[in-house]
Amino acid sequence: MPSAEQHAKAAAEQFRGKHQLGVQPLGDLVALIEQTTGHDVAVLDAVPDAHGLTMRDPARGRVFIGVARTPHPMRQRSTLAHELAHVVFDDEIDDLALRGSEEIRADAFARHLLVPLGGLEAVLDDVDHANEGVLSTVVQRYLVSPAMAAIALRDAGVISQATVDAWRSLSTRYLATRFGWSDFYATLQDDSNRLRAPQALVSRSVAGYAAGVLSAQAVATLRGVPVGTVVAELAEIGIVPQSVDAEDFEIDELPQIDLDLSDLEEGGASS
Repeated sequence: MPSAEQHAKAAAEQFRGKHQLGVQPLGDLVALIEQTTGHDVAVLDAVPDAHGLTMRDPARGRVFIGVARTPHPMRQRSTLAHELAHVVFDDEIDDLALRGSEEIRADAFARHLLVPLGGLEAVLDDVDHANEGVLSTVVQRYLVSPAMAAIALRDAGVISQATVDAWRSLSTRYLATRFGWSDFYATLQDDSNRLRAPQALVSRSVAGYAAGVLSAQAVATLRGVPVGTVVAELAEIGIVPQSVDAEDFEIDELPQIDLDLSDLEEGGASS
C-alpha cells in the first residue's frame, strides 16, 4: 500500500497534469484554486495561530477555503496548498487540534504541488551539493519556506537530512536580505497581508452595483476597502449604477446576488 507521502506526491502530480500546470512554479494560488476547482477562496482576518480552514456545505455542494492574511507569504501559500489537499482528498477533520494522517498527507501534497521534483531537478542542473545560495534560489523561485525548500532539496539528493535540520532556523527574510531580493519579498508581504474576497462573489456584486440593485457600500464591505475606493475604481472604467425603477423589472430579470455567507458556517471543516 502506498505511503501517505507517495499518495500525496501522486495526487499533486495528477492535479498539475489535469490542469496543465507542468512543473513550473505556481503563481497566484488564490486565483489558481478558484479557477481549477470552482470553489471560493478568501483571505481573512483571523485569530493568532489560525492559518486556514476548509468548510463544506454538502447540501449545496459548495466549498469555501479561508486563509489568514499574514506578513508571511510563504506560510500563506503552503496553507492554501494544504487546504487544497483536503479538497482533493475530500478529507473530513472532526478535531482540528489533532495532527492525524490527513494533516500529514496534506503537508506532503502541498510540498509536492509547490515544488515538483521534476522542475526542481531542472533548476539544479549539475548541482551536486546545495549551499544557502541554492536554497535561496529555490525559495525565491517557488515561493516556499526555507524548511519546505530544504526537504525538497533533500529529496533531490543534493543535501543531507543533517543539512535540512541545520537550515530549519533560517528565515525567508534572512535569505532575501542575504541574497539581494528583500524588495521582492516586501512586495510579497504586502500582497499576502491584504484581505481578499472570493473573486466570483466580487464579480457578482459589481454586476449588482452596475444594475443599481446593490450599493457601493456593500461592494466595499465585501472587499474590505473604503467605499470611495470602490466608487472611484468602478467609475474609472465606466461602471456607474443604473437608475432602477422597480416597476420596470420582473423579479427574475434582476442579477442573482448572494452576500450571505452564513451558509459557510455549516458543513464539514478542516485545517
